[in-house]
Amino acid sequence: MSKIKKLIHCIFHDRSRIRMYMLYKFSRLYSDEKFLKKLFKLRMGYELHLDNPQTFNEKLNWLKLYNRKPEYTTMADKFLVKDYVAGIIGKEYVVPCYGNWNSYEDIDFDTLPERFAIKMTHNSSGAFLCKDKALLDKTKLKKYIDKHFHKNYFWHLREWPYKDIKPQIIAEELLDDNTGQVLRDYKFWCFNGVPTYMYCTVKGAAVVYENFYDMDFKLVDIGHGFSRHQPEFEKPNGFETMKGLAKRLSQGIPFVRVDFYEVNGNVYFGEYTFYDWGGMKPFVSYNQDLELGKLIDL
Repeated sequence: MSKIKKLIHCIFHDRSRIRMYMLYKFSRLYSDEKFLKKLFKLRMGYELHLDNPQTFNEKLNWLKLYNRKPEYTTMADKFLVKDYVAGIIGKEYVVPCYGNWNSYEDIDFDTLPERFAIKMTHNSSGAFLCKDKALLDKTKLKKYIDKHFHKNYFWHLREWPYKDIKPQIIAEELLDDNTGQVLRDYKFWCFNGVPTYMYCTVKGAAVVYENFYDMDFKLVDIGHGFSRHQPEFEKPNGFETMKGLAKRLSQGIPFVRVDFYEVNGNVYFGEYTFYDWGGMKPFVSYNQDLELGKLIDL
């Protein structure tokens, strides 16, 4: 379907989508608060009450506006966070970095190993994976960098930590357990330094899964509407290590998600996420949103 046909379809068949399109089109004309209130109503189906937030998603958006600590920018920067995390838990848990550059032209490919991952310091997800430097498609890599380099991810959902990150390119070790299996991502929800729930996803999979577990690795019925991966994930060998590291890395923060990988018996820090799903993802029920909101102490 062409873009024009899609737009016509939205106008006559999906008014909420056209309202959302127009909101994004003119998003920079709105203050952070006004933009979030409008977008929240469209995405969540209920009003964003910033004067007395109660639900999990409401509180995440409150935190976007009123919990703006300078160190959050460092923690969201894919390059600067490495030293930050190493200073708390040790560099053995940090994915090794091969270099950082200000442009594609600055990249010194001769210094890179045969396998590596390219990331942008300022975006919220995604990486360019090189499994064989001899087969690297540099044209495709440049397109990836050009696509992301000048985009400021703050404006999409007003996630404040991304706003002032200096855009850079980094190359780091390609995490691979050599089994051919897709990497698993262990995401710990931490409330004021207390890891409480963890959900496991399959990194880069075509289908999004969210299998939630408690801190005893027992199944928990929490969900954003995604299917659970079947069979259930087995408990990672480094689960207790991850849990302890998540506690240390999340001290003093009302809510933060701390992600880890386990590769060849080693645990690695993945990233910090201050607003899971941007605080704009409905749970399976409003009551679940409300109950989980009780865990965030503002």
